[in-house]
Amino acid sequence: MSKILVIVESPTKAKTISKYLGSNYKVLSSFGHIRDLPKSKIGVDTDHNFEPTYTIPTKAKKKVSELKKALKEADEVLLATDEDREGEAIAWHLAEILKLKDDKVKRI
Repeated sequence: MSKILVIVESPTKAKTISKYLGSNYKVLSSFGHIRDLPKSKIGVDTDHNFEPTYTIPTKAKKKVSELKKALKEADEVLLATDEDREGEAIAWHLAEILKLKDDKVKRI
């Protein structure tokens, strides 16, 4: 049986959704945004087509470590963030930080 990691935005959603899914699902929360532009300098590289530079805020580093650990045990990842622009951004940042491969991740 495959292990499936489901990542949602809030811990309340994670708790609720986990009640409905089987034992092969692990539901975790990203606690919202896990990446941001740096506060101490401009967040884009003007010499390279305004390429953004992202940082992981201190408050999110523990969560990122937890998600990476859970990812090692998962056969598949479902990004289940909200269907708004903010949710799409969080899902994209998760995919980038966790280095998710297209054949292992789905957006729901």
